[in-house]
Amino acid sequence: MSPEPNKSDTTRTELRSPRRLSDGEITKLVLAAGARDNASWDALVDQFSGLIWAIVRTHRLGDADAADVVQFTWLRLVERLDRLHNPARVGGWLATTARRECLRILNANKRQVLIGDDVVEQESLAPLPGEVLVQTERNEAIRRAFSSLRESDQMLLRLLTAEPSLRYDEISAALGIPIGSVGPTRQRALERLKRALERQGVMTLLAE
Repeated sequence: MSPEPNKSDTTRTELRSPRRLSDGEITKLVLAAGARDNASWDALVDQFSGLIWAIVRTHRLGDADAADVVQFTWLRLVERLDRLHNPARVGGWLATTARRECLRILNANKRQVLIGDDVVEQESLAPLPGEVLVQTERNEAIRRAFSSLRESDQMLLRLLTAEPSLRYDEISAALGIPIGSVGPTRQRALERLKRALERQGVMTLLAE
């Protein structure tokens, strides 16, 4: 049982959007993987690789550090498979482990987390000049508004839009916040984003 897929496997796993398994199914996979069942381990990797990569991306690590965090997280799970108190919540455990390792690396390297530069402009293949201008202004407005948010808001919104979608318990573990605060914090973050857009006077532009 290998904790780290090869490069092609990693890329394929990131692009996959597997069906969200039930708690009972996850528990069975964890127990079987702990008994050295390779198919069950592969199923766990398929189910939770997206979660780990989403957390890594929110911390804006370099490629090498990001790969190290992913590998470390899976290795830690291999070591703990037969000692998890609640196998059904392995996603939350993975999220916590990945987040802590990201923070450890950032602190060790004394880095600043870069924010707000990942909203990609989308253009049609043959846009009219006026359409290009409106679209560029719209994307720039979103980028500026998103960049103005506190870092915790940005991280939460990135996780909420990750694919495959994450459960609130996984987001809670990834950010280190109570699960009951995820929903209210999401609402406040969206309200702050809306106010930031309103301050720029671009709400009508976004509605076009």
